[in-house]
Amino acid sequence: MSVLPITNKAHVSNPAGKSDLTGESKILRELDFRRMIEIERKRTERTNKPFVLMLLEPSDHYECKETVHFLESLLAILQLLIRDTDSIGWYKEQSSVGVVYTGFDANVKSSVVNAIREKVITTLKINLTSNKYDQVIISFHIFPDNWMYNNPEGSKDPILYTDHRSTNNSRRTLLLVKRAVDIFFASLMLITLAPLFAVISLAIKASSKGPVLFRQQRVGWYGKPFTFLKFRSMYDNNDDRVHREYVTKLIANESKRQLAKKSGHQAYKLKNDRRVTAVGRILRKSSMDELPQLINVLIGDMSLVGPRPPLPYEVEVYQTWHRRRVMEVKPGITGLWQVTGRSRMRFDEMVRLDLRYATQWSPWLDLKILMLTPLAVLKGDGAY
Repeated sequence: MSVLPITNKAHVSNPAGKSDLTGESKILRELDFRRMIEIERKRTERTNKPFVLMLLEPSDHYECKETVHFLESLLAILQLLIRDTDSIGWYKEQSSVGVVYTGFDANVKSSVVNAIREKVITTLKINLTSNKYDQVIISFHIFPDNWMYNNPEGSKDPILYTDHRSTNNSRRTLLLVKRAVDIFFASLMLITLAPLFAVISLAIKASSKGPVLFRQQRVGWYGKPFTFLKFRSMYDNNDDRVHREYVTKLIANESKRQLAKKSGHQAYKLKNDRRVTAVGRILRKSSMDELPQLINVLIGDMSLVGPRPPLPYEVEVYQTWHRRRVMEVKPGITGLWQVTGRSRMRFDEMVRLDLRYATQWSPWLDLKILMLTPLAVLKGDGAY
């Protein structure tokens, strides 16, 4: 498969961005180039066609003026290697340049990268002296990127998500407010509810063998794994195959709603689960099994309000656009899903609510959700 045109044109002398480079692609400035990466990410989420971001930067020994001149010459060379559908520009002004290659099939990502690397290296060797070629650092970044759930730093490639960094920088003050609220209310509730914690712990120990707290690995903000806490509501040492199968069908929109006897509502929820204890049913119905997550909030793995943190095997069957629910904001104990539709919604509808929360988030929205949560818990709709 021919990925890129090969040219034997040697020693490009025109600096990139000059008007006398006829027929060449427009070189995007940093803000526009990063915006293009964001657009291609969203396009891939819809089409499932991956894109490749290639970055080039000089080694550290270059001085600022030399670096700019060297990068301009690299941009001129890179213009020999792109198609009309690709984008070229400054990834970081006066520091690194890049090309976004688009329109590839999902099953040929590795072969595409190898083909691009080979052609770029060949062309750079033709157009640069050996000394200058040795100073070029080339890196490749593929979207969708591979997620590794055992990576303590998270699963995302930060190079592909510069818009998230910019958004968080602009929200820095509000995020500090959100964190302060989380710490204050989590601490207050843990102290206030200490007697209830003791009663629940005794009930769990008296009704079945096993620990009081259930610990489970979940996928947090930016794909970073953390230990998720709940009061144990099931018998100890259970097989999770039933839940895995159900979740896979739910995410693929293949699961059927079941009718709740008392409320009459239909819900997308695994019901009549024999793994759940008698005490566990009460805890689940009242959502009291979630209370230990206040410790997760205090630690900083979660917030009071945000999307629910998924299990690793859930994320494995996510569509690409589903991943955004764990990329945009920190996971929470409660959220729009809990106070609006809960388990009566399809999975895709739940994800859209999470994404809506991420884009519209504010302290006032958090306050509104927190005020609506007790009513949703008392109603018990969708809780099993």
